[in-house]
Amino acid sequence: MPFAQVACHECDLLESVPPLDQHATLKCRRCGAVIYRRRPDSIQRTLALTIAGLVLFVVTNVYPFLGFEIQGTAIHTTLLEGVRILYVAGDWPVAAVVLVTAVLAPLFQLLAMMSVVLPLYFDRRPWDVGGVFRAIQHLRPWSMLEVFMLGILVTVVKLSKMATIIPGPALWSFAVLIVVVTAASSTFDPVEVWRRLEDERP
Repeated sequence: MPFAQVACHECDLLESVPPLDQHATLKCRRCGAVIYRRRPDSIQRTLALTIAGLVLFVVTNVYPFLGFEIQGTAIHTTLLEGVRILYVAGDWPVAAVVLVTAVLAPLFQLLAMMSVVLPLYFDRRPWDVGGVFRAIQHLRPWSMLEVFMLGILVTVVKLSKMATIIPGPALWSFAVLIVVVTAASSTFDPVEVWRRLEDERP
């Protein structure tokens, strides 16, 4: 069976990855850097985290995100409503950045991982794995949930002097979503995926 190959992040040496035990690591023969670490139960863990991420994503975009109470009047808004308000106010570049980084990129990243690990969990062959992997790599720089969350916290601190801030359910689910998406990305193991696909070949 042909082994999967990975490039060393330090010296770019191409190494073949043999079957490894759970938690085993592979070091570069040239520079000694760790180039691959076996992630136990990668498919099952990534699938579970991806499903949790999609549920949290729905909660984040359906329920109120933040509320403001000024002189007894409370105003609640969802994440997508906030994007619409920015667009209507003429801040369409900011609206586009929020829509892409906080909504579209995380959603597509979760769906892309799901399209790979779900078929493998049921011993099926995923469709266009190479294209999906390339899409995930392109989406990761745009999925900046933690940066968006930091911006929200800064805004809340500034607005707290003018109005009472009411955190909505979506704000808490968004915070958990950041952790879940990060965990799903860290447990996702492309080498394990390629190895399973090679095992399925006749």
